Parts: sequence; C-alpha cells; structure tokens
Amino acid sequence: MTTDLRVLRPAEWDHWYGQLETAFGGLPDSPQERALWQALTECERSIGIWDGSVCVGTAGAFSFLLSVPGGALVPAAGVTMVGVVPTHRRRGILASMMRRQLDDVFARGESLAVLTASEPAIYGRFGYGVATRKLRAEIDTDRVRLSVPDGTDDVALRLVAPADASAACEAVYARLVSERPGMLARRPGWEALPLLDPPGSRDGASRLQCVLAERDGEVVGFALYSTKVEWEPAGPKGAVRLRHMGALDPAGYAAVWRFLCGIDLTSTLQVHNRPVDDPWQHLVSDIRRCDLRELDALHVRLVDVRAALEARTYQAPVDVVLDVEDAFCPWNTGRWRLSGDAKGAVCSRTDDAADLALSVRELGAAYLGGSSLASLAGAGLVREVRRGALAEASLAFGSTLAPWLPHGF
Repeated sequence: MTTDLRVLRPAEWDHWYGQLETAFGGLPDSPQERALWQALTECERSIGIWDGSVCVGTAGAFSFLLSVPGGALVPAAGVTMVGVVPTHRRRGILASMMRRQLDDVFARGESLAVLTASEPAIYGRFGYGVATRKLRAEIDTDRVRLSVPDGTDDVALRLVAPADASAACEAVYARLVSERPGMLARRPGWEALPLLDPPGSRDGASRLQCVLAERDGEVVGFALYSTKVEWEPAGPKGAVRLRHMGALDPAGYAAVWRFLCGIDLTSTLQVHNRPVDDPWQHLVSDIRRCDLRELDALHVRLVDVRAALEARTYQAPVDVVLDVEDAFCPWNTGRWRLSGDAKGAVCSRTDDAADLALSVRELGAAYLGGSSLASLAGAGLVREVRRGALAEASLAFGSTLAPWLPHGF
C-alpha cells in the first residue's frame, strides 16, 4: 500500500471529517456539531493519511492549557479526531500517525499530550496512562434528601437562557480551573461547546436550560441541564440531565444541587461527568440510591519527562531517581532525578542508582495525582528499587483534589 501522510489543508476538511465519521460507524454529526468542530480544528496540527484521493486515516491536536498539581497551566496537545476507515485497519496507519504527532508535539516544546479514548485499550502502547476518572450517577430524588450547609438559603436562583448566561458561567469556570488538576483553560471559541444542543441529540429531553446561583448580585454558581418528562400510571417520572455545573463556595454549590434535585415532575437526577470526589456525595442522605459508576476520562502522555515533572509541584518533599522506560519516545528513556516540594521541582538526567522503575505510561497515570504510584506498584507496574522510595514518591505525586476533565474534545 502506497499512502501519503501530510498536514490537512483547510479545503479538505469536509472530506477529512467525513472519513472520521465513517471510522466511527458512519453516523453523521448534526450541522451544528460539524460547524463547531470545523471552527475549532487547527488544520496546521491536523494530519491525514491519503490513499490516492481518499483520506483513510485522521488525527488532530488542539493547543490546550492543562491545570496540574500546584495550579500551573501547562501547554498540552489535546489529541483528537483519531480514526482509520474500516478498509485500512491493521496496516500500521494509527502507529504512523501517533509517531508523526508525538514528534511534532516534542518539536513544539509541549511536554504533555492528552486524549480521551473511544476504546481505552488502544493508547497504552503509545505511552498514554489513565490519569483522571469521571463519576456517573443516577440519583433517586424521590428518596434522597440533601443536607445543605449554612448560607445556602442566602443564595438566589435565576433561570437564564444559556447563551445569555455564557459569559457568567465561563467566568465561574475560569476561576475553578487552577484549583483542580486536569481541567482545561477554555480558549476563545471553546465557550460554545457547553452550549451545543442539536435537537437530534436530545433523546426526547428539553432544550438546554441554565440556572444561575447569585449572592449580592454576584454569580457564585451555575448549572446547564435539560429535563425529560415522562409519565406512568402513578404520575410523573421524569429525569433531570446535568450537562455542566460549577460553583465558587459550598453554599452556592449546595444551592445548585438542591435546585437540580427538586425540579417538578422529575424523580431522577442523571449525572454523566463529575469528579470522583465531588462534594454532593457528602450531602445526600442515602448514597446507595445514587447508583455510582466510575469510568476512565483523560489519558496523559509525558512527551518530555523533564519538562513535565518540573511543571507541577509536589504535596510532600521528594528526592527520587526514576528509571523510565519509553520505547515510543526514546528521548525519555533513562534515569531522572526528581527533587521537589510544594514550591517547585527540578528534574535532570543522572547516573545515580534508580529508586523506582516504571514506564512512561505509569508516569502519565500518576502525573495529575489521580492514580497512586503505590497502587500501580501493587499491580506490578512500578518496581521499588530503594526501600522507602515508593511511599515517598507516592505521597508526593498525590493531589488534594482528584483530577477531573470537565468536557471531552
């Protein structure tokens, strides 16, 4: 097979994206979705593999800023739109695109690549580790009650058209980004993503709705949601579907959750993507009636080990030599001495004896503090060479708040 791997030309976008849709089963996106993704596509960071005049493989990257432990916003390549059409699978096309893409990311000076995976098993061989998880829940609001903190009744709620509330919601979101690892600072254009609401994707639910939580005229919280009202012989049995929410303090947070759990004609609150340590779990009267489930979310790949480890801080002092294996990006392979604390870190190559041995995949899984090195060692994926080093490093790599990716890309 003779193919051509090259950067996407803007005039080729429709065909390129259509082939991506083919790779994902052939169901076309709505016109609204296509328009948004075309506007957000960075063609200079997108590639295709062409067999003659037909694109048979696609891959792209967004230029993101990712929050890491310590609050820094670190440049990261958001790997996206990866697909191979059914006729050309198992021919090395994906591997060649991953090779080209990671080489480009390294050349750009970005220390991290991140993605969400349609199939989690695919990307480990390219050095990506599962770094964040998302919490799903279906809360039985007929039986579950909330205990809210003092000050909740001082928060006023107001329904606003989502487009009219966008600036206020984005301002709340922006203040939250540096507080929790794994969040993306939304660049211009991305504010449209939470508002995307094509009628064909509602599955019988209402149009998107927005509630703002305010105190003394200041917006302290918001929620974007829809409702699906259903009836059975005994009466209404509808559902509230939470799309996105944020709040600046416990009272504003509780006010939003109390509102969502008390909407008329509904008996269920469906939550599809929240942090695994989301505080509402401590407000509910019966956690068993919330049907919790965790799923993988953001996969992280350290493209430049030194720069990535220096970009974050560490919640306890650490001085450890990491023996890193990275077959796909061999410039990372070798021993690295990491010395850091809550103020900063230094990482450099060393000939000193290793304290821990691991692959870059495990380093990516632990990077945001969502997976502990000790847990990975329990699975045989991290090897302790110097006694005591595992406990020291595992504590240091942790995060006060669980890392979380608020939305896909």
